[in-house]
Amino acid sequence: MKKITIAIILGISIVLIASALIFTFSRIKGADKVYIKTLEGKRFQLAVNNKPYIIKGMVYNPVPIGQNHEYDLWSDSLKPHMVDGELMKQAGVNTIRVYQPGRHVKNTKETIRDLYNIFGIRVVIGHWLGFWEDPNYVDPLFRERVKKDVLDMVRTYKDEKGILLWILGNENNVSFSFGPQSTNLWTTDEIEKLDDPYLKRQARARFYYSFVNEIAKEIHEIDPNHPVALANAELTDIEVAKEVTPDIDIVACSIYRGKSFGSFFREAQKKFDKPILITELGCDRYDALLEKENQAVQAEFIEAELKEVEKNTFIGNGIGNSIGCFVFEWTDEWWKLEENDAYAWGVHDTGASWSNGAYYFDIKAPQNMNINEEWWGVCELKKNKLGGLDERIPTKAYFKVKELWK
Repeated sequence: MKKITIAIILGISIVLIASALIFTFSRIKGADKVYIKTLEGKRFQLAVNNKPYIIKGMVYNPVPIGQNHEYDLWSDSLKPHMVDGELMKQAGVNTIRVYQPGRHVKNTKETIRDLYNIFGIRVVIGHWLGFWEDPNYVDPLFRERVKKDVLDMVRTYKDEKGILLWILGNENNVSFSFGPQSTNLWTTDEIEKLDDPYLKRQARARFYYSFVNEIAKEIHEIDPNHPVALANAELTDIEVAKEVTPDIDIVACSIYRGKSFGSFFREAQKKFDKPILITELGCDRYDALLEKENQAVQAEFIEAELKEVEKNTFIGNGIGNSIGCFVFEWTDEWWKLEENDAYAWGVHDTGASWSNGAYYFDIKAPQNMNINEEWWGVCELKKNKLGGLDERIPTKAYFKVKELWK
């Protein structure tokens, strides 16, 4: 009997060890199947391996104090994602958004694997589509170069189990949607011959959105396991995208409308009936009127926004086209106000750089300048170091996110 019992115990142990090894191996190797499921009543659901998945995300770009946008988080030997990953996991964050992969493939893959295997956090990788490279979305050489770079990115990372989906662009419609005030405005002789400014804008929109669709179509051929999102600023000109981007799976928008999105989800359904992902939402925590930090108002605004996002998911009683969101952002970025002044990167500036009346609590600041770019983090940074990293201090907004998502 003892021999039989020992044999049974050994057999069970071997099975358990083998199962654990298989589970561990499966978490490291092979992409998951991520797709959009259409439900009754024009409602949408993001699914991962046939299980519903609502994105509870953070925009992640933890630039250290004293550095700027050239910082490569993926290659940082201090591995900030190990500290941030634990804090995010505790707050219920299941996804991060990054605007581009790292410069070194090995380091980028290791970071993606750490975030997923240790903390269960998936990664959404974006591509700027050449927005900061003097873009011209009509020029065939520019288009080909950008497309090649995107497809190389997809080929490189598509089999990583922690990848959730791809995002094309980031508010690139600001390069054509706002006339002479557009950022990185591009044009052609043919477009300039048009007399009507609206027709000029529509022409640029068609060139850009058709280019996005061209890339999306080729991504699907390379990678059938991950959806592709078009990232827009608001819904401006999105009706043009509806006509020329049939291969886009998700409409992604950055939305800064204060505490409420208003008619956004219904408007999105009417203009382009696709799943909606809010790629940026939030509130800065510096009161430009009172000239002091106000963590309470940031937490208040983010709470209202997250509740509205959830209301409009498939489990809520709203429109049902939301698949989640990303809070902008994880940590403060001290370089933003004076981005060309290296000395200023080490100063937490309190100057406002633009105005938005939806953030009504400080809109009466001088010249109505009330948006403070360096104060959007749900974790503030301190110059004292912990393990070589700037100390992270969770704000009231962090704990509100934790309350809602955990």
